[in-house]
Amino acid sequence: MANINHEPSKYQLNLLHVLPPFADTEKKSVHALIEINSHTINKYEIITESGQLKLDRVGYSSLAYPFAYGAIPMTWDQDGDPLDIEIVGVTEPLVPGSLVEARVIGIMKFNDGGEVDDKVIAVLKDDKRMDHITKIEDLSEHFIKETTYYWEHYKDLKKPGTCKTEGFFPTTEAIKIIDECAERYIKDYAPKLK
Repeated sequence: MANINHEPSKYQLNLLHVLPPFADTEKKSVHALIEINSHTINKYEIITESGQLKLDRVGYSSLAYPFAYGAIPMTWDQDGDPLDIEIVGVTEPLVPGSLVEARVIGIMKFNDGGEVDDKVIAVLKDDKRMDHITKIEDLSEHFIKETTYYWEHYKDLKKPGTCKTEGFFPTTEAIKIIDECAERYIKDYAPKLK
């Protein structure tokens, strides 16, 4: 059984506000709360205030997520949401609402209609099939093309031309942004918690 460092409670915990971003002290892996599995057009989001999973919208096009997708707890990105994470190379579907540990391999900087909405890129920490993937360059060139295409076109039928990828960057930059988002969470969001 998986355990977290929290006292037993008769209430369901909101893991967005209980778990730290990093799953280990060396900052090689993060906690990730899965919102969306790959190959779906349904956009689920964890309700920040309560922790439940909600269908936010059904995609406007047939473009399906090419990766599993979720949020890193106790982070707050510049778009006013927890920091996003893409988990690539997943063999079996991940259950939306589940908690996984993911090993960070980089970050994609992203502009969504004028808002910073960066995407940490990771693989499952304990999947031996992914042990050889330590940086974005270890993925195929097609991964970069497919991911860029997805993010720049997934809103085209609703808001064409509003999304722009701004490059892929190494793990060091990803860790820096996770740390910044963790600091922003403490400063901007944590004071609202009751």
